[in-house]
Amino acid sequence: MADETSSEISAKLNVLIALSLRQLTGDKDFSGGRRKGTGETAQYLARMGLDAKDIAQILGSPVTSIRTLLTPTRRRRA
Repeated sequence: MADETSSEISAKLNVLIALSLRQLTGDKDFSGGRRKGTGETAQYLARMGLDAKDIAQILGSPVTSIRTLLTPTRRRRA
């Protein structure tokens, strides 16, 4: 029961964070299409301590895409 409650609270907090983020960035498009700056926003939220699952929920992106954005790029060997 406690796990359900914490999961529900987490989901509601993610919604509040997402709405606040949209207000700060001036994003009024709720269509769910691609957005510029998702990578930078994902990096910022990761530095604030959020995990990929929460970031994906906040940004409305698939978890695999967020994980890819958060993975450091490999340098090409010369």
